Amino acid sequence: MNAAVYYVKGDDPILVAQAMMATVDEVVGDDDPSLIVEDLSGEDNAPAMAAESAATPSFLAPRRVIVIRELGRFTTNELAPLLDYLASPMDGSTIILGAGGGTVPAPFVKAVQKAGAVVDAATPRGKARSSWVMDKLHDAPVKVDAAAARLIESHLGEDISRLEPLVTILTAAFGPGAKLGPAQIEPYLGEAGSSAPWDLTDAIDKGDAAAAIEQLHRLMSGASRHPLGVISSLHTYVSRMARLDGANVAGEAEAAALLGIAAYPAKKALSQSRRLGTEALLRMLSLVSDADVDLRGRSAWPPELILEVLVARLARVGRPSGRRAPSRAS
Repeated sequence: MNAAVYYVKGDDPILVAQAMMATVDEVVGDDDPSLIVEDLSGEDNAPAMAAESAATPSFLAPRRVIVIRELGRFTTNELAPLLDYLASPMDGSTIILGAGGGTVPAPFVKAVQKAGAVVDAATPRGKARSSWVMDKLHDAPVKVDAAAARLIESHLGEDISRLEPLVTILTAAFGPGAKLGPAQIEPYLGEAGSSAPWDLTDAIDKGDAAAAIEQLHRLMSGASRHPLGVISSLHTYVSRMARLDGANVAGEAEAAALLGIAAYPAKKALSQSRRLGTEALLRMLSLVSDADVDLRGRSAWPPELILEVLVARLARVGRPSGRRAPSRAS
Protein backbone atom coordinates (compact mmCIF):
# COMPACT_ATOMS: atom_id res chain seq x y z
CA MET A 1 0.00 0.00 0.00
CA ASN A 2 1.36 3.44 -0.97
CA ALA A 3 2.00 6.16 1.60
CA ALA A 4 0.18 9.48 1.40
CA VAL A 5 3.42 11.37 0.74
CA TYR A 6 7.05 10.64 -0.09
CA TYR A 7 9.93 13.09 0.27
CA VAL A 8 13.12 12.22 -1.62
CA LYS A 9 16.01 13.98 0.11
CA GLY A 10 19.65 14.24 -0.94
CA ASP A 11 22.51 16.55 -1.90
CA ASP A 12 23.27 15.25 -5.40
CA PRO A 13 20.64 16.42 -7.92
CA ILE A 14 21.30 13.45 -10.19
CA LEU A 15 20.85 10.91 -7.39
CA VAL A 16 17.71 12.73 -6.25
CA ALA A 17 16.33 12.67 -9.80
CA GLN A 18 17.09 8.95 -10.11
CA ALA A 19 15.41 8.22 -6.76
CA MET A 20 12.41 10.34 -7.78
CA MET A 21 11.98 8.31 -10.97
CA ALA A 22 12.27 5.05 -9.05
CA THR A 23 9.74 6.21 -6.44
CA VAL A 24 7.23 7.35 -9.08
CA ASP A 25 7.61 4.04 -10.94
CA GLU A 26 7.08 2.06 -7.74
CA VAL A 27 4.01 4.08 -6.72
CA VAL A 28 2.43 3.98 -10.20
CA GLY A 29 3.01 0.26 -10.58
CA ASP A 30 0.97 -1.25 -13.43
CA ASP A 31 -1.30 1.78 -13.84
CA ASP A 32 -1.01 4.13 -16.81
CA PRO A 33 1.12 7.11 -15.65
CA SER A 34 -0.45 9.38 -18.27
CA LEU A 35 -3.79 8.96 -16.49
CA ILE A 36 -2.78 9.25 -12.83
CA VAL A 37 0.48 11.27 -12.63
CA GLU A 38 0.25 15.07 -12.38
CA ASP A 39 3.67 16.79 -12.42
CA LEU A 40 3.45 20.30 -10.94
CA SER A 41 7.20 20.93 -10.77
CA GLY A 42 7.06 23.89 -13.14
CA GLU A 43 4.25 25.71 -11.33
CA ASP A 44 4.96 28.77 -9.17
CA ASN A 45 2.21 27.82 -6.68
CA ALA A 46 2.82 24.06 -6.86
CA PRO A 47 2.28 23.35 -3.10
CA ALA A 48 -1.19 24.94 -3.08
CA MET A 49 -2.10 23.25 -6.35
CA ALA A 50 -0.88 19.87 -5.04
CA ALA A 51 -2.90 20.23 -1.84
CA GLU A 52 -6.06 21.10 -3.77
CA SER A 53 -5.57 18.33 -6.32
CA ALA A 54 -4.79 15.70 -3.68
CA ALA A 55 -7.91 16.63 -1.71
CA THR A 56 -10.14 16.29 -4.79
CA PRO A 57 -11.55 12.79 -5.51
CA SER A 58 -10.41 11.33 -8.83
CA PHE A 59 -13.28 10.57 -11.23
CA LEU A 60 -11.51 9.55 -14.47
CA ALA A 61 -8.66 7.53 -12.95
CA PRO A 62 -8.31 5.06 -10.07
CA ARG A 63 -6.07 7.42 -8.05
CA ARG A 64 -3.83 10.48 -8.15
CA VAL A 65 -0.03 10.71 -8.02
CA ILE A 66 1.19 14.31 -7.72
CA VAL A 67 4.86 15.21 -8.24
CA ILE A 68 6.80 18.32 -7.19
CA ARG A 69 10.55 18.57 -7.75
CA GLU A 70 13.00 21.02 -6.12
CA LEU A 71 10.76 21.60 -3.14
CA GLY A 72 13.37 23.80 -1.44
CA ARG A 73 12.58 26.77 -3.68
CA PHE A 74 9.31 27.37 -1.80
CA THR A 75 9.03 29.40 1.40
CA THR A 76 7.40 28.23 4.61
CA ASN A 77 4.28 30.28 3.79
CA GLU A 78 4.08 28.79 0.32
CA LEU A 79 4.29 25.28 1.78
CA ALA A 80 1.53 25.97 4.33
CA PRO A 81 -1.38 24.60 2.20
CA LEU A 82 0.50 21.36 1.67
CA LEU A 83 1.33 21.18 5.37
CA ASP A 84 -2.35 21.60 6.23
CA TYR A 85 -3.30 18.86 3.77
CA LEU A 86 -0.79 16.40 5.25
CA ALA A 87 -2.51 16.71 8.63
CA SER A 88 -5.42 14.77 7.10
CA PRO A 89 -4.46 13.30 3.71
CA MET A 90 -7.05 11.75 1.41
CA ASP A 91 -7.10 8.07 0.48
CA GLY A 92 -6.30 7.50 -3.18
CA SER A 93 -3.87 10.40 -3.47
CA THR A 94 -0.09 10.17 -3.24
CA ILE A 95 2.25 13.17 -3.30
CA ILE A 96 5.91 12.68 -4.25
CA LEU A 97 8.27 15.54 -3.35
CA GLY A 98 11.92 15.97 -4.33
CA ALA A 99 14.75 17.89 -2.65
CA GLY A 100 16.63 20.69 -4.39
CA GLY A 101 16.33 24.41 -4.94
CA GLY A 102 17.13 25.28 -1.33
CA THR A 103 16.55 24.05 2.21
CA VAL A 104 13.20 22.48 3.04
CA PRO A 105 11.91 23.72 6.44
CA ALA A 106 12.40 21.15 9.22
CA PRO A 107 8.73 21.28 10.41
CA PHE A 108 7.62 20.33 6.93
CA VAL A 109 10.01 17.37 6.80
CA LYS A 110 8.67 16.20 10.19
CA ALA A 111 5.12 16.42 8.85
CA VAL A 112 6.12 14.29 5.87
CA GLN A 113 7.74 11.71 8.15
CA LYS A 114 4.53 11.53 10.20
CA ALA A 115 2.18 11.28 7.20
CA GLY A 116 4.32 9.20 4.87
CA ALA A 117 7.93 8.30 4.18
CA VAL A 118 11.32 9.91 3.53
CA VAL A 119 13.50 8.37 0.80
CA ASP A 120 17.18 8.99 1.47
CA ALA A 121 19.09 9.66 -1.76
CA ALA A 122 22.01 11.33 0.01
CA THR A 123 25.49 10.68 -1.37
CA PRO A 124 27.00 7.82 0.66
CA ARG A 125 30.54 8.27 1.97
CA GLY A 126 33.44 5.96 2.76
CA LYS A 127 32.48 2.34 3.37
CA ALA A 128 28.81 3.21 2.87
CA ARG A 129 29.66 4.34 -0.68
CA SER A 130 31.30 1.01 -1.40
CA SER A 131 28.33 -0.93 -0.04
CA TRP A 132 25.92 1.26 -2.04
CA VAL A 133 27.77 0.60 -5.30
CA MET A 134 27.95 -3.14 -4.65
CA ASP A 135 24.24 -3.32 -3.81
CA LYS A 136 23.32 -1.48 -7.01
CA LEU A 137 25.54 -3.76 -9.09
CA HIS A 138 24.07 -6.83 -7.42
CA ASP A 139 20.57 -5.74 -8.49
CA ALA A 140 21.63 -4.69 -12.01
CA PRO A 141 20.31 -6.47 -15.14
CA VAL A 142 23.89 -7.39 -16.07
CA LYS A 143 26.09 -9.37 -13.72
CA VAL A 144 29.63 -8.17 -13.08
CA ASP A 145 32.25 -10.26 -11.32
CA ALA A 146 34.09 -9.12 -8.21
CA ALA A 147 37.07 -7.70 -10.13
CA ALA A 148 34.81 -5.72 -12.46
CA ALA A 149 32.82 -4.37 -9.49
CA ARG A 150 36.01 -3.16 -7.81
CA LEU A 151 37.12 -1.54 -11.07
CA ILE A 152 33.80 0.30 -11.42
CA GLU A 153 33.86 1.52 -7.80
CA SER A 154 37.47 2.70 -8.06
CA HIS A 155 36.95 4.39 -11.43
CA LEU A 156 33.78 6.27 -10.52
CA GLY A 157 35.18 7.54 -7.22
CA GLU A 158 32.91 10.22 -5.83
CA ASP A 159 30.86 10.38 -9.06
CA ILE A 160 28.55 7.52 -8.11
CA SER A 161 25.63 9.19 -9.87
CA ARG A 162 27.27 7.87 -13.06
CA LEU A 163 26.63 4.27 -11.98
CA GLU A 164 23.04 4.02 -13.20
CA PRO A 165 23.81 5.39 -16.70
CA LEU A 166 26.79 3.02 -16.89
CA VAL A 167 24.60 0.03 -16.03
CA THR A 168 22.08 1.16 -18.65
CA ILE A 169 24.82 1.33 -21.30
CA LEU A 170 26.22 -2.08 -20.35
CA THR A 171 22.74 -3.62 -20.47
CA ALA A 172 22.13 -2.14 -23.91
CA ALA A 173 25.52 -3.35 -25.17
CA PHE A 174 25.56 -6.88 -23.76
CA GLY A 175 21.93 -7.63 -22.97
CA PRO A 176 20.21 -8.50 -19.66
CA GLY A 177 21.81 -11.40 -17.80
CA ALA A 178 25.23 -10.97 -19.41
CA LYS A 179 28.17 -11.88 -17.19
CA LEU A 180 30.91 -9.27 -17.44
CA GLY A 181 34.49 -8.96 -16.27
CA PRO A 182 36.96 -6.06 -16.30
CA ALA A 183 37.81 -6.54 -19.99
CA GLN A 184 34.18 -6.04 -21.01
CA ILE A 185 33.58 -3.17 -18.57
CA GLU A 186 36.66 -1.02 -19.18
CA PRO A 187 35.81 0.40 -22.67
CA TYR A 188 32.55 1.83 -21.28
CA LEU A 189 33.91 3.50 -18.13
CA GLY A 190 34.75 6.88 -19.64
CA GLU A 191 36.82 9.48 -17.79
CA ALA A 192 37.82 8.65 -14.23
CA GLY A 193 35.52 10.16 -11.64
CA SER A 194 36.55 12.67 -9.03
CA SER A 195 38.02 11.77 -5.68
CA ALA A 196 37.64 13.22 -2.20
CA PRO A 197 40.41 14.91 -0.17
CA TRP A 198 40.54 11.95 2.21
CA ASP A 199 41.31 9.60 -0.72
CA LEU A 200 44.45 11.66 -1.29
CA THR A 201 45.48 11.74 2.36
CA ASP A 202 44.74 8.01 2.79
CA ALA A 203 47.21 7.30 -0.03
CA ILE A 204 49.78 9.55 1.67
CA ASP A 205 49.20 7.72 4.96
CA LYS A 206 50.02 4.45 3.21
CA GLY A 207 53.18 5.91 1.72
CA ASP A 208 51.92 5.17 -1.80
CA ALA A 209 53.23 8.04 -3.91
CA ALA A 210 51.80 6.72 -7.20
CA ALA A 211 48.31 6.37 -5.73
CA ALA A 212 48.59 9.79 -4.07
CA ILE A 213 49.46 11.45 -7.39
CA GLU A 214 46.59 9.63 -9.10
CA GLN A 215 44.16 10.84 -6.43
CA LEU A 216 45.58 14.36 -6.76
CA HIS A 217 44.85 14.35 -10.51
CA ARG A 218 41.29 13.12 -9.93
CA LEU A 219 40.75 15.70 -7.22
CA MET A 220 41.87 18.55 -9.48
CA SER A 221 40.20 17.38 -12.71
CA GLY A 222 37.03 15.54 -11.72
CA ALA A 223 36.31 17.61 -8.62
CA SER A 224 37.73 20.83 -10.12
CA ARG A 225 39.66 21.65 -6.95
CA HIS A 226 41.81 24.77 -7.20
CA PRO A 227 45.50 24.17 -6.34
CA LEU A 228 45.23 26.54 -3.35
CA GLY A 229 42.22 24.56 -2.15
CA VAL A 230 44.25 21.36 -2.36
CA ILE A 231 47.17 22.87 -0.44
CA SER A 232 44.72 24.10 2.20
CA SER A 233 43.36 20.56 2.63
CA LEU A 234 46.88 19.17 2.94
CA HIS A 235 47.79 21.83 5.51
CA THR A 236 44.74 20.88 7.57
CA TYR A 237 45.65 17.20 7.27
CA VAL A 238 49.23 17.69 8.51
CA SER A 239 48.48 20.37 11.12
CA ARG A 240 45.89 18.14 12.81
CA MET A 241 48.50 15.42 13.28
CA ALA A 242 51.01 18.00 14.48
CA ARG A 243 48.57 19.39 17.10
CA LEU A 244 48.13 15.88 18.49
CA ASP A 245 51.88 15.26 18.68
CA GLY A 246 52.70 15.20 22.37
CA ALA A 247 49.18 16.25 23.34
CA ASN A 248 47.78 14.69 26.49
CA VAL A 249 44.87 12.85 24.88
CA ALA A 250 43.81 9.37 25.92
CA GLY A 251 41.93 8.35 22.79
CA GLU A 252 39.85 9.35 19.80
CA ALA A 253 37.14 11.10 21.84
CA GLU A 254 39.64 13.48 23.46
CA ALA A 255 41.43 13.93 20.12
CA ALA A 256 38.11 14.82 18.47
CA ALA A 257 37.36 17.35 21.23
CA LEU A 258 40.81 18.94 20.88
CA LEU A 259 40.58 19.22 17.09
CA GLY A 260 36.88 20.03 16.93
CA ILE A 261 36.15 17.27 14.41
CA ALA A 262 34.26 13.96 14.29
CA ALA A 263 35.61 10.87 16.04
CA TYR A 264 36.62 8.84 12.97
CA PRO A 265 38.95 11.41 11.33
CA ALA A 266 40.31 12.24 14.79
CA LYS A 267 41.14 8.57 15.32
CA LYS A 268 43.04 8.47 12.01
CA ALA A 269 44.92 11.67 12.82
CA LEU A 270 45.86 10.41 16.28
CA SER A 271 47.08 7.07 14.95
CA GLN A 272 49.20 8.72 12.26
CA SER A 273 50.56 11.34 14.65
CA ARG A 274 51.76 8.67 17.05
CA ARG A 275 53.24 6.58 14.24
CA LEU A 276 55.10 9.40 12.52
CA GLY A 277 56.53 11.30 15.46
CA THR A 278 57.72 14.88 15.85
CA GLU A 279 60.57 14.88 13.33
CA ALA A 280 58.47 13.52 10.45
CA LEU A 281 55.57 15.84 11.23
CA LEU A 282 57.84 18.89 11.25
CA ARG A 283 59.24 17.78 7.90
CA MET A 284 55.72 17.42 6.47
CA LEU A 285 54.70 20.86 7.75
CA SER A 286 57.80 22.36 6.15
CA LEU A 287 57.03 20.66 2.82
CA VAL A 288 53.45 21.95 2.78
CA SER A 289 54.51 25.48 3.75
CA ASP A 290 57.17 25.58 1.03
CA ALA A 291 54.71 24.33 -1.60
CA ASP A 292 52.17 26.94 -0.49
CA VAL A 293 54.69 29.74 -1.07
CA ASP A 294 55.68 28.21 -4.43
CA LEU A 295 52.02 28.17 -5.53
CA ARG A 296 51.68 31.85 -4.66
CA GLY A 297 54.36 32.89 -7.11
CA ARG A 298 57.80 31.97 -5.77
CA SER A 299 58.24 29.13 -8.24
CA ALA A 300 57.84 29.18 -12.04
CA TRP A 301 56.70 25.55 -12.00
CA PRO A 302 53.11 24.80 -13.04
CA PRO A 303 50.81 24.38 -10.01
CA GLU A 304 50.12 20.74 -10.91
CA LEU A 305 53.83 19.92 -10.84
CA ILE A 306 54.32 21.66 -7.49
CA LEU A 307 51.53 19.59 -5.99
CA GLU A 308 52.70 16.35 -7.60
CA VAL A 309 56.15 16.79 -6.07
CA LEU A 310 54.61 17.72 -2.73
CA VAL A 311 52.35 14.67 -2.40
CA ALA A 312 55.16 12.38 -3.53
CA ARG A 313 57.43 13.82 -0.83
CA LEU A 314 54.69 13.64 1.81
CA ALA A 315 54.07 10.00 0.92
CA ARG A 316 57.78 9.27 1.23
CA VAL A 317 57.94 10.87 4.68
CA GLY A 318 54.73 9.14 5.75
CA ARG A 319 55.65 5.72 4.38
CA PRO A 320 55.22 3.02 7.05
CA SER A 321 58.53 1.62 8.26
CA GLY A 322 59.68 -1.46 6.40
CA ARG A 323 57.91 -0.48 3.18
CA ARG A 324 60.10 0.47 0.26
CA ALA A 325 59.13 2.39 -2.82
CA PRO A 326 59.04 0.18 -5.92
CA SER A 327 62.22 0.44 -7.97
CA ARG A 328 62.25 1.25 -11.66
CA ALA A 329 63.36 -2.33 -12.35
CA SER A 330 60.29 -3.71 -10.61
